[in-house]
Amino acid sequence: MASFGFPVFKTKKAGPKPSVGQGAQKFNLEDPKGRREYFQFKAGKEIKDIRNYLKRGTFVAFMMGKKNSGKGTYTKLFAEQVGFDKVLHLSIGDVVRSAHKEIATSKGRKALTKWLKENFRSFMPPAEAIAAIEGRSTSSLVTTELILALVERTIDAEGKKKAVFVDGFPRGLDQVSYALYFRHIMGYRDDPDFFVFIDVPTSIITARQADRVVCPVCCVPRNYKLLCTKEVGWDAKQKEFYLICDNPACKGARMTRKEGDSLAAKDLKARLLVDEQIMRQLLALDGIPKVCIRNSVPVREAKSKVDEYEITPSYDYSLDKDGEVVVSEFPWTTKDDEGVESYSLLPAAPVLAMVKQIHKVLGL
Repeated sequence: MASFGFPVFKTKKAGPKPSVGQGAQKFNLEDPKGRREYFQFKAGKEIKDIRNYLKRGTFVAFMMGKKNSGKGTYTKLFAEQVGFDKVLHLSIGDVVRSAHKEIATSKGRKALTKWLKENFRSFMPPAEAIAAIEGRSTSSLVTTELILALVERTIDAEGKKKAVFVDGFPRGLDQVSYALYFRHIMGYRDDPDFFVFIDVPTSIITARQADRVVCPVCCVPRNYKLLCTKEVGWDAKQKEFYLICDNPACKGARMTRKEGDSLAAKDLKARLLVDEQIMRQLLALDGIPKVCIRNSVPVREAKSKVDEYEITPSYDYSLDKDGEVVVSEFPWTTKDDEGVESYSLLPAAPVLAMVKQIHKVLGL
């Protein structure tokens, strides 16, 4: 696989001159308050303009990226800054799963069947559509026409006064043409639409998946190397470190490897190749604006382009002389798809680039 060649977006910005004895301007990007201060400092005007725009208009943004590239995370961080009430994160997978869950009850089945009879235009009868949803839980096994019908129903239920970030469509090359007319199909005839392309090195995606762990109680995910918890334990018998869930309600639950990750890893490369193919085809399209962001910066460019606190940290664990766990933090270094030594960026930095470019696309 090869990178898309997106330029490194400069997020570094000189802050107020620090007081004597204090360090340089720094924000805690893991904390909502810290992120608000960060975005206000680096893109306050753009965020204010977008908020004002969303009071009177909307847009449709197609989030295009490989599996685990951060599409949902970036959308949620964008919504966090401009207002959750103004943004709809439309995950195609979630839409289909929601319909699957709905028809498990007689009331839900009756409501969806009624809606399909009144709104679904297809060679597939409503009863057959229900059977398709009932027998399959992923959008790739449900027809595109049915997916669009379920999406339309979701938008109708959520209201049409929100900006829509579409996550998971188009999923295959056969769905590209539908994406070009998505806003017309969904009734967003006069509002702008654009693609958001996310370039994440394969090494980052595979590391995110390989080291994922999840709490067996609350199911919150973490990453053994890239997103540790406040407390880390040591299993003397197994001779391994483990993360302890931060949620007090879980009472110190030990986080474990995410079920299915080892199996999914075998198919990950094939999936990433298909995702890359779709992105390259869409990048060649004319007539639709494109927002291009990347989640990596070459080590040689990092000092001039980003602030140190925007770099993804990596964690290592050891035991001190008393047998207590010591957690060491350092900038995570990996290689991008061209083999260049690079840093991964915390989500806020790519989202900052997204905010700046969306502001430009909207002509604000």
